[in-house]
Amino acid sequence: MQCFAIDGVIPVVSPDAFIHPSATLIGDVVVGAGCYIGPGAVLRGDFGPIRIAAGSNIQDNCVLHSGVDTPLIVEENGHVGHGAVLHACHLERGVLVGMNAVVMDGARLGRQCIVGAMAFIPAGRVCAPRQLLLGLPAKAVRTLSDEEIIAKQRATRAYHHLAIRCRRSLVAVQPLSTLEAKRPMLDLSVFAASAAETSGLTE
Repeated sequence: MQCFAIDGVIPVVSPDAFIHPSATLIGDVVVGAGCYIGPGAVLRGDFGPIRIAAGSNIQDNCVLHSGVDTPLIVEENGHVGHGAVLHACHLERGVLVGMNAVVMDGARLGRQCIVGAMAFIPAGRVCAPRQLLLGLPAKAVRTLSDEEIIAKQRATRAYHHLAIRCRRSLVAVQPLSTLEAKRPMLDLSVFAASAAETSGLTE
């Protein structure tokens, strides 16, 4: 990872989190146990704190930035999809933010909300738990079903396993010039494990 201190404040990363080498952490950033921070993600804690709680994933090319004296908080098992932007907001436990969505300053998303891809959550918006939020600006269109919450939990658990897989086997290599005769297979058994582990509403 690319890790920078500012004003003497150094990022903190749990030993069992996975941070991709191309991700960038700056300043007052704390990443909890079992987290996954994907390629190209930028977490800028140069204006205020960023706190990523245990089991959360921040996927490829996400941008997270705290405000002036305003923290950015992702509670346990947060799930932030590819290219999303979070700015000085608060995601309660188990929230999913879809791909290329934007959550603005002072917004607070209640536990187990799901923000649709490309949705925009305006500054200061407070959302009740378990809402499906869609649109520009986003509106709560309905309450999520138990089945949808379980599906989200399975997706997040797949990222728990991905963090383990990456810590165990992700290495920089040179590409091959030709395809091998007996090409190895990706170990996707973790998806079955993720489904089996989800036996109830635990987030």
